[in-house]
Amino acid sequence: MAIKILSVDDELDLEVLLTQYFRRKIRKGEYEFSFAHNGLEALQLVLEKKDFDIILSDINMPEMDGLTLLTKINEMRNPALKCIMVSAYGDMDNIRSAMNNGAFDFATKPIDLDDLSLTIEKAIEQINFVKASQQEHNQLESIQNDLQVAGEIQHAILPRIFPPFPDIEQNVDIFASMHPAKDVGGDFYDFFRIDDDRLGFVIADVSGKGVPAALFMAVSRTLIRATGLRGVPSNECLTYANKLLCNESIDCMFVTAFYGIYNVRTGEIDYTNAGHNPPYILHHDNKVEMMPIVKKNVVIGIMDKFQYENESITLEPGDALIMYTDGVTEAFNEEKQQFTEENLEKTLSSVPGAGSQEIIEAIMEDVKEFAGNEPQSDDITVLTIKRLS
Repeated sequence: MAIKILSVDDELDLEVLLTQYFRRKIRKGEYEFSFAHNGLEALQLVLEKKDFDIILSDINMPEMDGLTLLTKINEMRNPALKCIMVSAYGDMDNIRSAMNNGAFDFATKPIDLDDLSLTIEKAIEQINFVKASQQEHNQLESIQNDLQVAGEIQHAILPRIFPPFPDIEQNVDIFASMHPAKDVGGDFYDFFRIDDDRLGFVIADVSGKGVPAALFMAVSRTLIRATGLRGVPSNECLTYANKLLCNESIDCMFVTAFYGIYNVRTGEIDYTNAGHNPPYILHHDNKVEMMPIVKKNVVIGIMDKFQYENESITLEPGDALIMYTDGVTEAFNEEKQQFTEENLEKTLSSVPGAGSQEIIEAIMEDVKEFAGNEPQSDDITVLTIKRLS
Protein backbone atom coordinates (compact mmCIF):
# COMPACT_ATOMS: atom_id res chain seq x y z
CA MET A 1 0.00 0.00 0.00
CA ALA A 2 1.33 3.42 -0.98
CA ILE A 3 2.60 5.86 1.63
CA LYS A 4 0.39 8.92 1.30
CA ILE A 5 2.27 12.20 1.60
CA LEU A 6 0.66 15.64 1.76
CA SER A 7 2.98 18.47 0.72
CA VAL A 8 1.93 21.89 2.04
CA ASP A 9 3.76 24.87 0.56
CA ASP A 10 2.76 28.11 -1.11
CA GLU A 11 5.64 27.76 -3.59
CA LEU A 12 4.16 25.94 -6.59
CA ASP A 13 7.51 24.81 -7.98
CA LEU A 14 7.95 22.42 -5.03
CA GLU A 15 5.18 20.26 -6.45
CA VAL A 16 7.16 19.83 -9.67
CA LEU A 17 10.38 19.08 -7.81
CA LEU A 18 8.81 16.40 -5.61
CA THR A 19 6.93 14.60 -8.38
CA GLN A 20 10.05 14.62 -10.54
CA TYR A 21 12.46 13.43 -7.84
CA PHE A 22 10.14 10.67 -6.49
CA ARG A 23 8.74 9.69 -9.91
CA ARG A 24 10.01 6.08 -9.67
CA LYS A 25 8.41 5.50 -6.29
CA ILE A 26 5.22 7.17 -7.51
CA ARG A 27 5.20 4.99 -10.63
CA LYS A 28 5.74 1.82 -8.54
CA GLY A 29 2.88 2.78 -6.23
CA GLU A 30 5.15 3.19 -3.21
CA TYR A 31 4.43 6.92 -2.70
CA GLU A 32 1.28 8.90 -3.41
CA PHE A 33 1.51 12.70 -3.22
CA SER A 34 -1.19 15.29 -2.63
CA PHE A 35 -0.58 19.04 -2.55
CA ALA A 36 -1.98 22.00 -0.66
CA HIS A 37 -0.84 25.62 -0.77
CA ASN A 38 -1.55 26.77 2.78
CA GLY A 39 -2.32 25.33 6.18
CA LEU A 40 -6.07 25.84 5.95
CA GLU A 41 -6.31 23.99 2.65
CA ALA A 42 -4.14 21.19 4.07
CA LEU A 43 -6.29 20.87 7.17
CA GLN A 44 -9.41 20.50 5.05
CA LEU A 45 -7.74 17.73 3.03
CA VAL A 46 -6.64 15.90 6.19
CA LEU A 47 -10.14 16.10 7.66
CA GLU A 48 -11.70 14.85 4.42
CA LYS A 49 -9.36 11.97 3.59
CA LYS A 50 -8.00 11.02 7.02
CA ASP A 51 -5.53 8.56 5.52
CA PHE A 52 -2.34 10.60 5.11
CA ASP A 53 0.81 9.09 6.54
CA ILE A 54 3.22 12.04 6.24
CA ILE A 55 2.67 15.77 6.11
CA LEU A 56 5.54 17.77 4.62
CA SER A 57 4.74 21.33 5.57
CA ASP A 58 6.36 24.72 5.16
CA ILE A 59 6.24 26.88 8.29
CA ASN A 60 5.75 30.32 6.74
CA MET A 61 2.52 30.31 4.67
CA PRO A 62 -0.53 32.56 4.22
CA GLU A 63 -3.96 31.97 5.84
CA MET A 64 -2.65 29.31 8.24
CA ASP A 65 1.05 28.83 8.97
CA GLY A 66 2.77 25.50 9.47
CA LEU A 67 3.03 25.74 13.26
CA THR A 68 -0.72 26.31 13.57
CA LEU A 69 -1.34 23.39 11.22
CA LEU A 70 0.97 21.23 13.36
CA THR A 71 -1.07 22.13 16.44
CA LYS A 72 -4.30 21.15 14.68
CA ILE A 73 -2.77 17.86 13.54
CA ASN A 74 -1.67 17.07 17.10
CA GLU A 75 -5.24 17.57 18.30
CA MET A 76 -6.26 14.63 16.10
CA ARG A 77 -4.12 12.35 18.28
CA ASN A 78 -2.99 10.10 15.45
CA PRO A 79 0.45 8.73 16.37
CA ALA A 80 0.81 7.16 12.90
CA LEU A 81 0.66 10.58 11.19
CA LYS A 82 4.14 12.14 11.01
CA CYS A 83 4.86 15.80 10.29
CA ILE A 84 8.09 16.95 8.66
CA MET A 85 8.43 20.73 8.87
CA VAL A 86 10.26 22.90 6.32
CA SER A 87 11.69 26.32 7.05
CA ALA A 88 14.33 28.74 5.84
CA TYR A 89 17.93 27.96 6.66
CA GLY A 90 18.83 29.51 10.02
CA ASP A 91 15.21 29.88 11.20
CA MET A 92 16.04 27.94 14.34
CA ASP A 93 13.35 29.50 16.54
CA ASN A 94 10.53 28.15 14.36
CA ILE A 95 12.28 24.82 13.87
CA ARG A 96 12.78 24.45 17.63
CA SER A 97 9.16 25.38 18.23
CA ALA A 98 8.02 22.80 15.67
CA MET A 99 10.10 20.02 17.23
CA ASN A 100 8.86 20.90 20.71
CA ASN A 101 5.30 20.63 19.42
CA GLY A 102 5.67 17.11 18.09
CA ALA A 103 7.14 17.39 14.61
CA PHE A 104 8.88 14.19 13.54
CA ASP A 105 11.79 16.00 11.84
CA PHE A 106 12.58 19.08 9.80
CA ALA A 107 14.19 20.16 6.55
CA THR A 108 15.60 23.52 5.53
CA LYS A 109 15.28 25.47 2.30
CA PRO A 110 16.62 25.10 -0.23
CA ILE A 111 15.50 21.49 0.24
CA ASP A 112 18.13 18.80 -0.20
CA LEU A 113 15.93 16.14 -1.82
CA ASP A 114 18.36 13.32 -1.06
CA ASP A 115 18.29 14.27 2.60
CA LEU A 116 14.49 14.64 2.49
CA SER A 117 14.22 11.16 1.00
CA LEU A 118 16.14 9.71 3.96
CA THR A 119 13.95 11.65 6.39
CA ILE A 120 10.81 10.28 4.75
CA GLU A 121 12.20 6.72 4.97
CA LYS A 122 12.86 7.21 8.70
CA ALA A 123 9.32 8.49 9.14
CA ILE A 124 7.96 5.44 7.30
CA GLU A 125 9.84 3.13 9.68
CA GLN A 126 8.19 4.89 12.63
CA ILE A 127 4.78 4.80 10.95
CA ASN A 128 5.04 1.05 10.29
CA PHE A 129 6.06 0.46 13.90
CA VAL A 130 3.15 2.52 15.23
CA LYS A 131 0.66 0.82 12.92
CA ALA A 132 1.91 -2.63 13.93
CA SER A 133 1.59 -1.65 17.60
CA GLN A 134 -1.92 -0.34 17.01
CA GLN A 135 -2.87 -3.56 15.25
CA GLU A 136 -1.55 -5.65 18.14
CA HIS A 137 -3.44 -3.42 20.58
CA ASN A 138 -6.65 -3.79 18.58
CA GLN A 139 -6.19 -7.54 18.42
CA LEU A 140 -5.66 -7.65 22.17
CA GLU A 141 -8.79 -5.57 22.74
CA SER A 142 -10.71 -7.89 20.42
CA ILE A 143 -9.46 -10.93 22.34
CA GLN A 144 -10.40 -9.29 25.65
CA ASN A 145 -13.87 -8.51 24.33
CA ASP A 146 -14.23 -12.10 23.11
CA LEU A 147 -13.14 -13.37 26.53
CA GLN A 148 -15.67 -11.15 28.24
CA VAL A 149 -18.44 -12.43 25.99
CA ALA A 150 -17.26 -16.01 26.52
CA GLY A 151 -17.35 -15.45 30.28
CA GLU A 152 -20.90 -14.11 30.08
CA ILE A 153 -21.96 -17.11 27.99
CA GLN A 154 -20.29 -19.48 30.44
CA HIS A 155 -22.13 -17.92 33.38
CA ALA A 156 -25.38 -18.03 31.43
CA ILE A 157 -25.26 -21.83 31.02
CA LEU A 158 -24.90 -22.41 34.78
CA PRO A 159 -28.03 -22.46 36.97
CA ARG A 160 -28.52 -19.03 38.54
CA ILE A 161 -32.13 -19.06 39.76
CA PHE A 162 -32.52 -19.83 43.46
CA PRO A 163 -34.46 -21.61 44.78
CA PRO A 164 -34.31 -23.67 41.57
CA PHE A 165 -37.20 -26.05 42.27
CA PRO A 166 -40.11 -24.31 44.04
CA ASP A 167 -42.14 -27.52 44.44
CA ILE A 168 -39.46 -29.09 46.68
CA GLU A 169 -38.02 -26.02 48.39
CA GLN A 170 -39.56 -27.20 51.67
CA ASN A 171 -37.42 -30.36 51.35
CA VAL A 172 -34.07 -29.10 50.10
CA ASP A 173 -32.13 -25.82 50.04
CA ILE A 174 -29.69 -25.40 47.13
CA PHE A 175 -27.31 -22.55 46.40
CA ALA A 176 -24.12 -22.15 44.35
CA SER A 177 -21.56 -19.50 43.42
CA MET A 178 -18.62 -19.33 41.02
CA HIS A 179 -15.94 -16.63 40.79
CA PRO A 180 -13.57 -17.25 37.85
CA ALA A 181 -9.95 -16.14 38.24
CA LYS A 182 -10.04 -14.94 34.62
CA ASP A 183 -12.83 -13.84 32.30
CA VAL A 184 -13.53 -17.47 31.61
CA GLY A 185 -12.79 -20.37 33.92
CA GLY A 186 -12.68 -24.15 34.13
CA ASP A 187 -14.84 -24.69 37.22
CA PHE A 188 -18.50 -25.51 36.93
CA TYR A 189 -21.45 -26.63 38.97
CA ASP A 190 -24.83 -27.93 37.87
CA PHE A 191 -28.02 -29.47 39.23
CA PHE A 192 -31.10 -30.86 37.54
CA ARG A 193 -34.26 -32.84 38.25
CA ILE A 194 -34.07 -36.50 37.25
CA ASP A 195 -37.59 -37.30 38.41
CA ASP A 196 -40.00 -36.20 41.14
CA ASP A 197 -37.86 -37.63 43.95
CA ARG A 198 -34.31 -37.32 42.66
CA LEU A 199 -32.07 -34.52 41.54
CA GLY A 200 -28.58 -34.74 40.12
CA PHE A 201 -25.84 -32.35 41.10
CA VAL A 202 -22.20 -31.93 40.17
CA ILE A 203 -19.22 -29.73 40.93
CA ALA A 204 -16.10 -30.01 38.80
CA ASP A 205 -12.75 -28.42 38.04
CA VAL A 206 -11.14 -28.64 34.61
CA SER A 207 -7.35 -28.66 34.46
CA GLY A 208 -5.85 -25.59 32.85
CA LYS A 209 -7.17 -22.05 32.58
CA GLY A 210 -8.66 -19.66 30.08
CA VAL A 211 -10.54 -20.46 26.87
CA PRO A 212 -9.37 -24.11 26.41
CA ALA A 213 -10.49 -24.96 29.94
CA ALA A 214 -13.80 -23.16 29.41
CA LEU A 215 -14.49 -25.08 26.21
CA PHE A 216 -13.65 -28.41 27.88
CA MET A 217 -15.80 -27.36 30.82
CA ALA A 218 -18.80 -26.80 28.54
CA VAL A 219 -18.36 -30.24 26.94
CA SER A 220 -17.93 -31.93 30.36
CA ARG A 221 -21.01 -30.27 31.82
CA THR A 222 -23.14 -31.21 28.83
CA LEU A 223 -22.07 -34.86 28.89
CA ILE A 224 -22.57 -35.29 32.65
CA ARG A 225 -25.97 -33.57 32.56
CA ALA A 226 -27.18 -35.49 29.50
CA THR A 227 -26.09 -38.81 31.00
CA GLY A 228 -27.37 -37.99 34.47
CA LEU A 229 -30.83 -37.14 33.14
CA ARG A 230 -31.15 -40.77 32.06
CA GLY A 231 -31.36 -41.66 35.76
CA VAL A 232 -28.40 -44.05 35.83
CA PRO A 233 -26.41 -44.46 39.07
CA SER A 234 -23.73 -41.86 39.72
CA ASN A 235 -20.83 -44.20 38.89
CA GLU A 236 -22.36 -45.23 35.57
CA CYS A 237 -22.88 -41.59 34.68
CA LEU A 238 -19.22 -40.72 35.23
CA THR A 239 -18.00 -43.93 33.57
CA TYR A 240 -19.92 -43.09 30.40
CA ALA A 241 -18.96 -39.39 30.46
CA ASN A 242 -15.31 -40.32 31.04
CA LYS A 243 -15.25 -42.63 28.03
CA LEU A 244 -16.57 -39.88 25.77
CA LEU A 245 -14.34 -37.17 27.25
CA CYS A 246 -11.22 -39.28 26.76
CA ASN A 247 -11.98 -39.14 23.04
CA GLU A 248 -12.50 -35.35 23.20
CA SER A 249 -9.62 -34.45 25.51
CA ILE A 250 -7.45 -31.58 24.29
CA ASP A 251 -3.78 -31.33 25.30
CA CYS A 252 -4.25 -33.99 27.99
CA MET A 253 -6.86 -31.95 29.84
CA PHE A 254 -8.82 -33.68 32.58
CA VAL A 255 -11.64 -32.99 35.02
CA THR A 256 -12.00 -33.60 38.73
CA ALA A 257 -15.67 -34.06 39.53
CA PHE A 258 -18.05 -34.92 42.34
CA TYR A 259 -21.39 -36.14 41.02
CA GLY A 260 -24.28 -37.11 43.24
CA ILE A 261 -27.94 -38.06 43.08
CA TYR A 262 -29.99 -36.70 45.98
CA ASN A 263 -33.30 -38.22 47.05
CA VAL A 264 -35.38 -35.31 48.27
CA ARG A 265 -37.71 -37.60 50.26
CA THR A 266 -35.16 -39.70 52.15
CA GLY A 267 -32.01 -37.51 52.14
CA GLU A 268 -29.98 -40.36 50.65
CA ILE A 269 -27.14 -39.43 48.29
CA ASP A 270 -25.66 -41.81 45.72
CA TYR A 271 -22.31 -40.21 44.89
CA THR A 272 -19.12 -40.80 42.93
CA ASN A 273 -15.97 -38.79 43.50
CA ALA A 274 -13.61 -38.59 40.51
CA GLY A 275 -10.47 -37.17 42.09
CA HIS A 276 -12.25 -34.10 43.48
CA ASN A 277 -11.85 -32.42 46.86
CA PRO A 278 -13.93 -34.36 49.42
CA PRO A 279 -16.97 -32.27 50.41
CA TYR A 280 -17.83 -31.33 53.97
CA ILE A 281 -20.97 -32.08 55.90
CA LEU A 282 -22.18 -29.41 58.30
CA HIS A 283 -24.41 -31.45 60.62
CA HIS A 284 -27.53 -30.13 62.25
CA ASP A 285 -25.69 -30.16 65.60
CA ASN A 286 -22.96 -27.90 64.07
CA LYS A 287 -20.43 -30.73 63.83
CA VAL A 288 -18.21 -30.31 60.76
CA GLU A 289 -17.13 -33.52 59.06
CA MET A 290 -15.23 -34.23 55.86
CA MET A 291 -17.32 -36.59 53.75
CA PRO A 292 -15.93 -40.13 53.71
CA ILE A 293 -14.43 -41.09 50.36
CA VAL A 294 -13.51 -44.78 50.33
CA LYS A 295 -13.49 -45.60 46.62
CA LYS A 296 -10.34 -44.50 44.80
CA ASN A 297 -11.56 -43.18 41.46
CA VAL A 298 -9.32 -41.38 38.96
CA VAL A 299 -10.00 -38.00 37.41
CA ILE A 300 -12.14 -37.88 34.27
CA GLY A 301 -10.54 -37.74 30.85
CA ILE A 302 -7.37 -39.82 31.16
CA MET A 303 -8.38 -43.53 31.27
CA ASP A 304 -11.18 -44.37 28.87
CA LYS A 305 -11.82 -47.89 30.21
CA PHE A 306 -11.90 -46.98 33.90
CA GLN A 307 -14.95 -48.23 35.81
CA TYR A 308 -15.99 -45.77 38.51
CA GLU A 309 -17.37 -46.94 41.85
CA ASN A 310 -20.07 -45.16 43.82
CA GLU A 311 -20.82 -44.72 47.50
CA SER A 312 -23.80 -43.51 49.51
CA ILE A 313 -24.64 -41.45 52.54
CA THR A 314 -27.81 -40.06 54.08
CA LEU A 315 -28.26 -36.47 55.21
CA GLU A 316 -30.34 -35.95 58.32
CA PRO A 317 -32.76 -33.00 58.45
CA GLY A 318 -30.66 -29.87 59.04
CA ASP A 319 -27.49 -31.38 57.52
CA ALA A 320 -25.75 -29.49 54.72
CA LEU A 321 -23.39 -30.87 52.10
CA ILE A 322 -20.74 -28.29 51.08
CA MET A 323 -18.85 -28.96 47.85
CA TYR A 324 -16.04 -26.72 46.63
CA THR A 325 -13.15 -26.51 44.20
CA ASP A 326 -9.53 -26.16 45.26
CA GLY A 327 -9.64 -22.45 44.48
CA VAL A 328 -11.20 -22.09 47.94
CA THR A 329 -8.64 -23.90 50.07
CA GLU A 330 -5.71 -22.89 47.85
CA ALA A 331 -6.62 -19.19 47.76
CA PHE A 332 -3.50 -17.29 48.82
CA ASN A 333 -2.67 -13.95 50.38
CA GLU A 334 0.20 -11.53 49.85
CA GLU A 335 2.49 -13.76 51.92
CA LYS A 336 1.57 -16.69 49.62
CA GLN A 337 -0.10 -18.49 52.52
CA GLN A 338 -3.05 -20.70 51.53
CA PHE A 339 -6.52 -20.55 53.03
CA THR A 340 -6.42 -24.33 53.73
CA GLU A 341 -9.07 -26.84 54.83
CA GLU A 342 -8.53 -25.81 58.43
CA ASN A 343 -9.79 -22.30 57.79
CA LEU A 344 -12.69 -23.64 55.74
CA GLU A 345 -13.72 -25.83 58.67
CA LYS A 346 -13.58 -22.80 60.99
CA THR A 347 -15.82 -20.89 58.62
CA LEU A 348 -18.34 -23.73 58.51
CA SER A 349 -18.34 -23.98 62.31
CA SER A 350 -19.14 -20.27 62.53
CA VAL A 351 -22.52 -20.54 60.75
CA PRO A 352 -24.66 -22.97 62.80
CA GLY A 353 -28.13 -23.46 61.38
CA ALA A 354 -27.37 -21.33 58.33
CA GLY A 355 -29.04 -21.85 54.97
CA SER A 356 -27.12 -22.78 51.84
CA GLN A 357 -26.77 -19.20 50.60
CA GLU A 358 -25.62 -17.94 53.99
CA ILE A 359 -23.02 -20.73 54.19
CA ILE A 360 -21.57 -19.87 50.78
CA GLU A 361 -21.57 -16.15 51.47
CA ALA A 362 -19.63 -16.79 54.70
CA ILE A 363 -17.06 -18.88 52.79
CA MET A 364 -16.64 -16.28 50.07
CA GLU A 365 -16.33 -13.46 52.60
CA ASP A 366 -13.69 -15.27 54.65
CA VAL A 367 -11.69 -16.22 51.55
CA LYS A 368 -11.84 -12.63 50.29
CA GLU A 369 -10.75 -11.25 53.68
CA PHE A 370 -7.89 -13.76 53.83
CA ALA A 371 -6.65 -13.09 50.29
CA GLY A 372 -6.94 -9.30 50.51
CA ASN A 373 -6.02 -7.62 47.24
CA GLU A 374 -3.91 -10.52 46.01
CA PRO A 375 -5.10 -11.64 42.54
CA GLN A 376 -6.08 -15.30 42.51
CA SER A 377 -4.87 -17.82 39.92
CA ASP A 378 -7.69 -20.33 40.33
CA ASP A 379 -11.47 -20.24 40.08
CA ILE A 380 -13.45 -20.28 43.33
CA THR A 381 -16.64 -22.32 43.22
CA VAL A 382 -18.95 -23.61 45.97
CA LEU A 383 -22.16 -25.67 45.78
CA THR A 384 -24.25 -26.42 48.88
CA ILE A 385 -27.24 -28.72 49.36
CA LYS A 386 -29.06 -28.67 52.71
CA ARG A 387 -31.75 -31.12 53.75
CA LEU A 388 -34.66 -29.29 55.32
CA SER A 389 -37.04 -32.17 56.02
